[in-house]
Amino acid sequence: MKLWIRKIAVVLIAILTLGIYTPTYLIADKESNEVISPSENDGGLSTIDSSVEDSTQLDIHIDSADGDYVDAMTEIARDQTIAKLGPRIIEKVENEFMTQILPNMEEALQTILLEAGEEQLVHYSVTEQLTEGYGEKIFNVYDHLTKKDIARFHVRRDNRPQEGYWFNFHYHVSKDGFENHHTIGEIYWDKNTPPKWMA
Repeated sequence: MKLWIRKIAVVLIAILTLGIYTPTYLIADKESNEVISPSENDGGLSTIDSSVEDSTQLDIHIDSADGDYVDAMTEIARDQTIAKLGPRIIEKVENEFMTQILPNMEEALQTILLEAGEEQLVHYSVTEQLTEGYGEKIFNVYDHLTKKDIARFHVRRDNRPQEGYWFNFHYHVSKDGFENHHTIGEIYWDKNTPPKWMA
């Protein structure tokens, strides 16, 4: 099965179950390779706590005492971006997305998270409100302590005369009041109108 199909399936299952099921690999003891039941979890391992703030808001928060926090948040962000594009779009642009956009997006997210520092980082989560249709939002990095967004990751459709449609991936940060576009990269679609997000 293709990688993107598996990732989309994981995201959809996570949304549908809303934290009812915790996969065992999330609570495995890395040193002994033993699976720890949720009651034995001492809080030192990564756990994912999913809750619904309202009917359309999904807030994914990771509590972690180990060094995998940034990697876990990057993985969630990647899955949400693939889900945002949807199977019809990702099927056509998968190679460009995986080689050009994804590494730049992961680098930008890791930079934002590492700049926060270890003490502040534990209050951050990746928040996603699914925006089907034509909305730009992919996900936000949210600080639960201050109740404010730290960064907003977007993808925009640009229709350039004589060229066709491009997907413009970019992000905004709170440091400049979310004013400046920080470019991640662009992918050419076609002269034909692309389908709606998540189609």
